[in-house]
Amino acid sequence: MESPKRPVNIHKGYHAHVYFDQETVAFASDLCKEAGETFGLKVGRVHQKLVGPHTKWSCQITFSHKVFDAFIPWLDEYRGGLSVLVHGLTGNDIDDHTKYAYWLGDSIDIDLKGLSA
Repeated sequence: MESPKRPVNIHKGYHAHVYFDQETVAFASDLCKEAGETFGLKVGRVHQKLVGPHTKWSCQITFSHKVFDAFIPWLDEYRGGLSVLVHGLTGNDIDDHTKYAYWLGDSIDIDLKGLSA
């Protein structure tokens, strides 16, 4: 099996989706909150349900290329084994969740049915 693509800093904007489950929700919530405070990032809700194309519970962090080189290594170090989807924001949701999808940890299946190009 091919290993997931690692994040690369080639886009102006990004989302990081931190995935978790019932056992890791508190850890993930703290991680996302700390990411927002440490890097001044916009952190979305900690969704304890499936949202959008995500097949696991998730929390979205929005960030730019300007903080990428500091934020991604930090997130990788402190994610505690959680899977994180990092994708570019190009305006094409399908490309963002396929061609420009990068992973910290194991990849998670994405449901592309509701996304638009």
